[in-house]
Parts: sequence; structure tokens; C-alpha cells
Amino acid sequence: MTGNRILVVDDEPGLAHALAITLRASGWDVTTAADGSSAITSAASRTPDVVLLDLGLPDMSGLDVITAIRGWSQVPIVVLSARQHGEDKVDALDAGADDYVTKPFAMNELLARLRAAVRRSSVAVDPAEAVVVAGALTIDLARARVLRDGVEVRLTPTEWSMLEVLVRNRGRLVSRRQLLQEVWGPGYGDETHYLRVYSAQLRRKLEADPARPRHIRTQPGLGYVFEE
Repeated sequence: MTGNRILVVDDEPGLAHALAITLRASGWDVTTAADGSSAITSAASRTPDVVLLDLGLPDMSGLDVITAIRGWSQVPIVVLSARQHGEDKVDALDAGADDYVTKPFAMNELLARLRAAVRRSSVAVDPAEAVVVAGALTIDLARARVLRDGVEVRLTPTEWSMLEVLVRNRGRLVSRRQLLQEVWGPGYGDETHYLRVYSAQLRRKLEADPARPRHIRTQPGLGYVFEE
């Protein structure tokens, strides 16, 4: 991940400084901004590979910053906020954020989410492979959208990340360790209960009969397969 540019937007000087130190130690090229207007200017002038954005800014809402940046850029935006209400997360994701991390947070998890955001944005999707149709499901990998019977299904960032990995490897077994590391980060590998929880959530949202899944199949003791 060495050399990737990150814009850290936070009006808490202590936190911004600590984040900058840790990120630079991990090989990131860090720029910081303490308010929304300077964040928008930096995003336009420095073209970061990812933006880490606090929602509580002194001059404008972080949602307005997301909307402004989305006017010209698809740079990944990871929201970092003390606001833990579901509505705040929904508003941020609807505005165009790619992920949402609540304070307090584990630094290794934040770094993993940042790496994942950059990795997803850098994956070139062949237009012929961008949309996968599987029964009643239409999965748009380029736009990170899922339709079921023509109706958009709202997925959380983690649910989408898990589905995306499975769909990109459709028809092939994805091991539990690979899935954990690609979705949650390289520090994960044994937390198989995460997979059980999120696969159940995906089946409830996407499968006609969650108890007898057609698309998200479990290979006991091995991993998961997405079947068209």
C-alpha cells in the first residue's frame, strides 16, 4: 500500500496528528484538513486515493463534503465518526460514502478498511463482466448495487464486500480465511462466526428461500461459493 495518498479530514488536532503519524508509518502519503472547505480544496488539488472524513466539521456538514466531492470524483470516502445512530450511517452512505467507521475504533481495522477501499476502487471491471445476472438478482459490480426482481436491495458496506468477493469468484470456492482477510483485513482468519452472521444476513436479503439458498452456498468446513 506504500505510496497511496490519503486525505484525513478531522477538526480534532490530536486525533488528526495521531492518525497522520500511524498512516505515514504504514507507508501512506498523508494530507490533513481541519474543515470542510479546505477538505474540498485538497481533494480537488491533490487527488487522493482515499478520503478519511469526520462528519462533525466546524464549517459545514461532512455530508455536504461528500456531496461536493462526488460532484466530480469517485475517490473512495471512508467516514470516521462518533455518531453511531443508524440514520447517520444511512445518510452518509446515501450521500456517497463507501464505508463508515465509528469512534472509538481499532487502528488495525481502520487500516484494513482503507486498504480495502483503495483496492476496490483500483480494480478495473471489464464492462462485459460488470453486471452479473443470477436468477432474480442483478449485481452491478461497477456501481456496487444489487437488484432483486428489479428492486434495489440495501446492503451494508460489509455485506456488499462479502458479496462482491463471492461474485467475483463465482462458481469457485472461496475459503473462509480468504473471505475473512479480503473483507475484514489481513489480521483476520479464525473469526468464522463473522461469516455465519453475514452470510445469513445476505441470504435473508437476496435468496427466495434463505433456508435453502440457491446462490450463496456453504461448503461445510471449507468456505463459500456463489452460484449463478
